[in-house]
Amino acid sequence: MSDRSARINGFPRGAVLPLAAALIWFAASAAGFLSGPMAVTPLEVFVTPFVDPSGRELWMALLASVARVLSGGILGGLLGLVLGYIAGMYRIAALGLAPTVHTVRQVALFAWIPLLTAWFGNGESTKLVFTALSTFFPLFLATEQGVRQAPLPLIEAAQTLGLRPWTRVRKLYLPAALPSIYIGLQIAVLSAWIGAIGAEYAIGNGRGLGSYIASARDQFRMDIVIVGVFALAGGGVALSAAVRLVTAKISPWSQEA
Repeated sequence: MSDRSARINGFPRGAVLPLAAALIWFAASAAGFLSGPMAVTPLEVFVTPFVDPSGRELWMALLASVARVLSGGILGGLLGLVLGYIAGMYRIAALGLAPTVHTVRQVALFAWIPLLTAWFGNGESTKLVFTALSTFFPLFLATEQGVRQAPLPLIEAAQTLGLRPWTRVRKLYLPAALPSIYIGLQIAVLSAWIGAIGAEYAIGNGRGLGSYIASARDQFRMDIVIVGVFALAGGGVALSAAVRLVTAKISPWSQEA
């Protein structure tokens, strides 16, 4: 979709629905339709991260979650890339590795939390491993599929010339797999973000956006819960935009429609 078609008279199309929902929420609050201890106004939600002592914990929680995504995401992403390349390049590795990965990925991601807590406890290690798992599967699958899309005549030429495996990776398989890897990277970053927040929410202890929301839920602080949800959505959008920006800088052709 072009930038022009994504806008209405210079206004982003994607902002229309959130803005309409915010206006309805503001009007309902002003008219008194929202009442009770769980009802909050847009103004209360807006000022909470700046003036409320508990609400101000959002910024450190957000920083902790981003750091967790980066550390666990890089670990899982690198493992997914390496094993994806191996499974894509070598048939024996594909037969021995790919079926297991494809089977394991059918298990719902959050179903791993009880097992991971039993293995690693309720601390930081479990959150990092869970975030790494969230990143691993999308990048493994995207890399494996991308490597297998390398043109057969070029593969045969590389074998005839006796190119070393590392040279084949750089000169043949990497260019062929890049479009698929870019797509997998965008999915992996969002999966890592959701996975990190989900692990924090499920485990509950420590600092992080998920723990921030869980604590607010236990205290019946709906304003803080909503602030956390907005931060969750905004963080996902920002990470996705950052990945698109980086891939566009590395390979401008990857953004062409």
